[in-house]
Amino acid sequence: MKLFSTNEVANILNLPNSRVRSFVRAGFIVPERNKSKTLQFNFRDLLFLKTAKSLLDSRVPAKKIIRMLSSLKRRLPDEQLTRLKIYADGRRIVVCDGKARYQPDTGQFLFDFDPHTVLRTAKLSSRKPAENGATARDWFNRGCELEDKSSGEAMDAYRKALQMDPSVCEAHLNLGRLYHNAGMLKESEQHYRAVMDLAPEDATPHFNLGLLLEDLKRPVEAARSYETALDKDPAFADAHYNLGLVLDALGKKKDAFSHLRTARNLYLGK
Repeated sequence: MKLFSTNEVANILNLPNSRVRSFVRAGFIVPERNKSKTLQFNFRDLLFLKTAKSLLDSRVPAKKIIRMLSSLKRRLPDEQLTRLKIYADGRRIVVCDGKARYQPDTGQFLFDFDPHTVLRTAKLSSRKPAENGATARDWFNRGCELEDKSSGEAMDAYRKALQMDPSVCEAHLNLGRLYHNAGMLKESEQHYRAVMDLAPEDATPHFNLGLLLEDLKRPVEAARSYETALDKDPAFADAHYNLGLVLDALGKKKDAFSHLRTARNLYLGK
């Protein structure tokens, strides 16, 4: 089997050597080492790095790429990973397995608008829920359908769902995420905090709030949010990883290393 050095990989993919090594440190790929301990990459590693490079070229932040792809690698065998199509759709990372499209961070499935799927779903998605008799869940489902076509209309649908039933946690989460993507951070925070009240044992809103607080340049508060997420779910690998990066930026190197190491172990299934 042909093996490639770090320099060869960097030249083939037009990536800096430091970026290649950052993917290795994150546990996204685990290359072999020769007798002199030099990293040796196989063809499958190249495929994974090529995917990462395409996402970088689409201006997806490197931290998000590492988090998403490492999480996928932890959940799926390498053979299945190589068959996935992974690409950027605006600010989202989308995974296609040949049957469905979904976002790896939220697990939310997306409507696949190939011609055959359009023919099957047009009747279902072309009409709004009937105003009379529509439930909050109907409007939530409508919001999920619309996210791939119009985030504004999806927001409207989620808002209608919450007007009918303010306790629909998923609508709060999805609406908070859409507000976050749109730069409406104050509104996003309100919905994440609503989920905290409705589902106090759920780690997800605390993790999402951590991402938001990082965008607001409030790293100390972001660290606390990630820590709370980990109190509720100690095996939340992405929370360990993000907390490690925040602590490292705050100069807390020892604690940062501990969380990054834990994230790596969880990503690798150790």
